[in-house]
Amino acid sequence: MKRLFGFEIEELTSWNRLVCLLNRPTDPASLGIFRFLFGMLMAVDITQERGLSHLDYKYLDGAPVCRFPLFNNLQPLPLDWMYLVYVVMFFGALGIMLGCFYRLSCLMFISTYWYVFFLDKTAWNNHSYLYGLIGFQLTLMDANRYWSIDGLRASRKRNAHVPLWNYTILRTQIFIVYFLAGIKKLDTDWVGGYSMSYLAHHWLFDPFKLIIPVETVNLLVIHGGGLVLDLTAGYLLFFDATRPLAFFFVSYFHCMNSQLFSIGMFSYTMLATSPLFSYPDWPRRFFARFPGFLRVVLPNTSSNLQPSTSCIYPEAQSTELQETPSVPKASKLRFKHKLGAIFTILYLAEQFFLPYSHFITQGYNNWTNGLYGYSWDMMVHSRTHQHVKITYKDGKTGSVGYLNPGVFTQSRRWKDHGDMLKQYASCLNHHLPHYNITDPEIYFDIWVSINERFQQRIFDPRVDIVKADWSPFHPNPWLMPLLVDLSPWRTKFQEIESTLDNQTEIVFIADFPGLHLENYVSEDLGNTSVQVLQGQLKVEITDEKRNYTLQPGEQMRLPAGAYHKVYTVSDGPSCYMYIYVNTTEAALQENFTRLFELQERVRNGTETEPLPPELQPLITSDNEGPEVNVTDPVVRLFLRRQRRMKEVKKRREANVFERLNRFTVKKYYMLRRGFLMTAIALRNLAVGLPSLEQLTREVAFANMKEPQAEANHNELLKDEVGHGEL
Repeated sequence: MKRLFGFEIEELTSWNRLVCLLNRPTDPASLGIFRFLFGMLMAVDITQERGLSHLDYKYLDGAPVCRFPLFNNLQPLPLDWMYLVYVVMFFGALGIMLGCFYRLSCLMFISTYWYVFFLDKTAWNNHSYLYGLIGFQLTLMDANRYWSIDGLRASRKRNAHVPLWNYTILRTQIFIVYFLAGIKKLDTDWVGGYSMSYLAHHWLFDPFKLIIPVETVNLLVIHGGGLVLDLTAGYLLFFDATRPLAFFFVSYFHCMNSQLFSIGMFSYTMLATSPLFSYPDWPRRFFARFPGFLRVVLPNTSSNLQPSTSCIYPEAQSTELQETPSVPKASKLRFKHKLGAIFTILYLAEQFFLPYSHFITQGYNNWTNGLYGYSWDMMVHSRTHQHVKITYKDGKTGSVGYLNPGVFTQSRRWKDHGDMLKQYASCLNHHLPHYNITDPEIYFDIWVSINERFQQRIFDPRVDIVKADWSPFHPNPWLMPLLVDLSPWRTKFQEIESTLDNQTEIVFIADFPGLHLENYVSEDLGNTSVQVLQGQLKVEITDEKRNYTLQPGEQMRLPAGAYHKVYTVSDGPSCYMYIYVNTTEAALQENFTRLFELQERVRNGTETEPLPPELQPLITSDNEGPEVNVTDPVVRLFLRRQRRMKEVKKRREANVFERLNRFTVKKYYMLRRGFLMTAIALRNLAVGLPSLEQLTREVAFANMKEPQAEANHNELLKDEVGHGEL
């Protein structure tokens, strides 16, 4: 039993024995290395995902902005003070990394981190939540007993034992992350391959596609492999025999995730947690292999550990230690040891319970349970939004108008969460009176597809959200149900899409009885029709003031450049699809193909006809660069497209040194801006604001980018102008 699990079954038979087990003296080496890596990664994370490099854009000091804090009365400080908050958090992370004034550093980090975390629910995700949990755990642990400045300052802390519960909590926390993520992936959408099907087309899976079809890569490699790895990783890491295999697959998994998703330091943090499952003295054995002249800067490799009052020692060891005068007497079972055991049990029980506590916080449940972030349902749900309409009604005059989706906010997460929608509506109700709209009513019509289902409404468009009831402990009454009975249609979707050509697009819609969809067909969509799959529809062409009734299988063409309304008149939900061709884009692509073929013929000398003046840039563009005098807008767009494709090809074919240089330069300018803007803010707090001219110059200097980035930005602006001209 002890060889397999590290303890005897008898150690669990009584409370005192369990306390002794959890406070058993353990080597601090592995914990110290993890502390160093976690602090370093958090210091990097603060400048990136936490947003130090773009803090002024994130908080928009003084601007009318709608925010989504966990508690409505929680607001960000003025911008200069927010920079100070981030400075405290950054130095807290550095203190954790170095083990310098360790407790104070942990408190500096977690107090500011959780404040920033609670400020914005739209930025919540599982790994940001995990960072806060680990920071909290480290605050209560003795992680500064190895390779720390505190150990240099106080000899009693240097190379001293730590209680076993320090490792137990961290190991179990990581086990929970893996295992519950696997449990959540037992969802039928994940098992059926609908959650992350788009990943199969990523270049990382090209080697698999040489052997098996894309559909099989999606089902077996991405979804099947992700499920099996999450369910088994925690177990495989725990046992000695399977740990090497687990290290390989877990490392491969996280390295792939770092390329597949924009998840900041999460992949590297999870890589840093893997060695926690090894024997605690692994750093001593590892660093003992390095040359002797490096021992000064490397962690201690000595196996002579000091006893600690945080641990409980066996009787024999206590007697032996008492005979050594230079060593303090080993501690006996005390209240703090019981407190550590109680905390371990309660904390781990809470962590197992919280992902399934959604029956308590029912107001946060939507189509998925709870606020995304603490349930470990990573990547289980993917969403697409087809149609978002915000309607306001003046409470005094009754006049109706429409708002640009996302006005007064930089986030898009509010579209999927009822609690955020309520906050957004209340914020709009506060701001709109400044635009001569009295006591506004706010209505949202949001269409979402989750895991490749029909596009359908998520909230009732007939409810004024400003006056609507919402409670964190009661179900949301204006949430529309997910039409899970229509999920089998997804197989039919794939069959229908396989019959379409490359220029034809299709959108699948489901709606509830008594509701209608008002839509506008752009003039670019010259060939648009609607076809009924299930139920009965009534289509109203607004300009013609005529209605058409459609039964399952029937189809009608919709006029371009006009509004229409689609009513569901059947007793149950209706299902239908829009089929359309973007004729303008199709014509543009046809012109691009013609120009490319002409350019190739000119280059290889097979073109015999002289080119007209408007096509001459096809020859001269390679020599004269991007500033060619081009009069034809299609030729201008074609040349810009060619330059973009050439740049993309150049980046993809870049060697390792070029990629490293590009990465380093990009990170340098990002860090440069973050620290310069922080210096400006701290100067403002210390001596006051300078003149507007000086502040403008300082911010412009901080905003300076590498020349290549500025050139690319200018090209993007030109491209937008070009499309606008067409």
